[in-house]
This record gives sequence, C-alpha cells and structure tokens, in this order.
Amino acid sequence: MKPLKKSIFIPSILLIYLGVMAYMGRDQLLSGNYWEFFGILIVTLLCIIMLHITLRKQEKIRERRRAEMNKHNTDENSDKENNL
Repeated sequence: MKPLKKSIFIPSILLIYLGVMAYMGRDQLLSGNYWEFFGILIVTLLCIIMLHITLRKQEKIRERRRAEMNKHNTDENSDKENNL
C-alpha cells in the first residue's frame, strides 16, 4: 500500500478539524452571527487550500530533484563503466 502524501494527509486532517469546530460553533450560527461564522469557515478553507497547493508544489520540486539526481548518478556510473 502506498503511503499518503503530505499534501493530502495534512489538509485532510485540518478539514476534519474544521468540521468539528464548525459543529461546536453552531451556537454562533443559531444566535444570528452568520457573517462571523461563515467568514471564519471561508478564511480557514482558503488557508487549507493554499497549504495543499504549497505542499503539492514542494513535492513536485522534490520529485524533480530526485529524478535529476538519479539521472546524474546513472550518467556517472555509465561513464565509470565506459572508462574501465
């Protein structure tokens, strides 16, 4: 089984946490503070989405560097074999 990537795991945990906090804060919604309740939810969702995008970009950069290093190491090994 393939392990979950950080760009999926961390935002998922934060979304679950947001759901629990929204449920706990439903009293604010019922008391008429619609703007505050939904404003906090929207800002938090935007932060989670930005975190997901940032983590995904970092993973892509890391994979690209790893591929370049593997290519570089493979090239060095083939050069050493040719010199022998």
